[in-house]
Amino acid sequence: MKYKWLQHKGSQELVIFFNGWGMDDYIVYSLACGDYDVVVFYDYNNLDFDVDLSMYVKKHIVAWSMGVMIADMFEFDNVVSATAICGTPKAIDDMYGIPEKIYNLTVKGFSELSAKKFMKRMFIETPKIEKFSDRTFESQKSELIKMLDYKPLGKINYTRAIVADSDKIIPTANQLNYWGNAEVVNSGHCPFELFKSWEELL
Repeated sequence: MKYKWLQHKGSQELVIFFNGWGMDDYIVYSLACGDYDVVVFYDYNNLDFDVDLSMYVKKHIVAWSMGVMIADMFEFDNVVSATAICGTPKAIDDMYGIPEKIYNLTVKGFSELSAKKFMKRMFIETPKIEKFSDRTFESQKSELIKMLDYKPLGKINYTRAIVADSDKIIPTANQLNYWGNAEVVNSGHCPFELFKSWEELL
């Protein structure tokens, strides 16, 4: 994995954000960090974890899309909240995530054009952001394939689930099948324009 600090000023509280497939930090650049240190994890071509977070007395997990599954493969101490956004730990699943047949067809037909279409399908409105990621097509494609190898381990006890009512990436109904009781918002797969700060997501 790769990571980037959005804010690193020595706070006692840390927001750990597990990003979705194909992304880097651009997708959440508008969220205010406030008093929190914030680190973004992305690019799951491998799951190497090489940053020391042990000094934080309170940790908040925020995971979006495929990142909900990836976060569930790691265990952290001092976690006081964990929020899943538009995803489930079973990200590739006929009942609780992206149906396997659809995912496999996406992998088979993946191209630079389909990658651009994917980004547009994340929204129900015209996004305010002009840029989604600096990731290369090759990096995104290999990550898409690698996701098939990952399975959730139940490491994270999610305390909040946010589900978009018009999700065209991970079907809304499948997310509700998994979470049961979830907070439903009027959005597409990428709901970050509804929020102004990380604190609102905790």
